[in-house]
Amino acid sequence: MAGILCIESSTTVCSAAIAIDGKSVHSLREDSPNSHSSKLTVIIEQLLKDAGMGVADLDAVAVSSGPGSYTGLRIGVSVSKGLCYGGAKPLIAIPSLEILAAGFIADKCPVESDALLCPMIDARRMEVYSALYSIGLKEERAVKAEIIDDSSYADILQVRPVYFFGNGAMKCTAVIKGSNAHFVDGIVPLASSMAGLVSERFAEGRFEDVAYFEPFYLKDFITTVAKNKFF
Repeated sequence: MAGILCIESSTTVCSAAIAIDGKSVHSLREDSPNSHSSKLTVIIEQLLKDAGMGVADLDAVAVSSGPGSYTGLRIGVSVSKGLCYGGAKPLIAIPSLEILAAGFIADKCPVESDALLCPMIDARRMEVYSALYSIGLKEERAVKAEIIDDSSYADILQVRPVYFFGNGAMKCTAVIKGSNAHFVDGIVPLASSMAGLVSERFAEGRFEDVAYFEPFYLKDFITTVAKNKFF
């Protein structure tokens, strides 16, 4: 019986869950924006307390690896690596968009057998991080950052239905058109959706090097200076 702590922090939602044998048995989430630095460790502490477990009882720690919020990913990975170092636990990394797709499937949204799933994480303006998966979670197109315009997905939508979801999807409804384009609101990447994914990777021994693992940011972090700031 493998007990794995799952941490998801790639968007404004911060969550943690305990997965045992492929099922999420305890989970907590915090939806307040910019709360990762102050809430993540509190959530984990409360989660372990609710489950009657300590770090020593865990078999591994899993974290969303990106892409997504630069700050959220950095905090999630830092906390995960700290727990792995302190408890001598292996680290498992799961792509954020795969977690999002798993959450869509877990919600039992009705889809056609040949449908493609397109999780989207907002990357500001009309840019998103996206990927394509089959309903069996097979990756059909790798993760990329793309700027959405009226030609996006047009060729695919001519022949197959595509379901768009995630916090980057709804802003695309006015641009991506067609009877095969379906938009589903309210799907967010959550630690509880990681349970089956981490169980599979744990069984296969697919662990990361704790010392060298870094989040998959996809794009460089860009800082801006306020226009009214004087030196």
